[in-house]
Amino acid sequence: MSTYVLVHGSFTGEWCWEKIVPLLQDSGHRVVTFDLPGHGKDQASPSKVTLKDYTGRVCSVLDNEPEKVILVGHSFGGIVITQAAEYRSEKIQLLVYLTASMPENGQNLIQLGEKYKLSPLPLIMSEDKTYAQLDSSAAKDLFYGECSEKDASESIEKLCPEPLFPYITPVHITNDNFGRIPRVYIATLKDKALPIEAQRAMYTNTPCRRVITMDTDHSPFFSQPEVLVSHLKNLAM
Repeated sequence: MSTYVLVHGSFTGEWCWEKIVPLLQDSGHRVVTFDLPGHGKDQASPSKVTLKDYTGRVCSVLDNEPEKVILVGHSFGGIVITQAAEYRSEKIQLLVYLTASMPENGQNLIQLGEKYKLSPLPLIMSEDKTYAQLDSSAAKDLFYGECSEKDASESIEKLCPEPLFPYITPVHITNDNFGRIPRVYIATLKDKALPIEAQRAMYTNTPCRRVITMDTDHSPFFSQPEVLVSHLKNLAM
């Protein structure tokens, strides 16, 4: 059996994996989830959180694992797992990008968005512009378009402010570390936050061992949890 370490994306927390965890555990797998600094129940101030804080949290989790793990990143979590993989390549069996940002060396999220012509998210900025909240009126269409009304409304209620320093921090990766870990991309065809065209361009520029396609939105852990878990379990074989 395998260990899955699941890293959430922007505005969310480990709560986004709540349907996935028991399904993987029922198949005998071990699952580790956690809140990134400034998210969910973590009390760090979003105005001070950095990408180093994120990767430090992931590396700390990896350091506690006796065996190699399958490291999964959703959305902005793709940038987090990319940088963490550079630091802990020996701890990772496989990188899985779940409709996730896949940066190139020296690239930050803003530059990635410009390269792939992504529409800016509708953000409500803090006065000092160090963090932002997603405009909740746009959240369902962007993140939860294929989800049930219950899952969408409950998720929108939990969305938290997002630190912005990590968005402008470039990743630094090498072929010797990050480059030697196999990668899989799980693409979502109906994604309005990260359109499929951008996903395809990213996994073309940073080739993956395998690409899996799901006919759903930006939150497959809510819209199609059983299908997502089936794909994740197959990766352990």
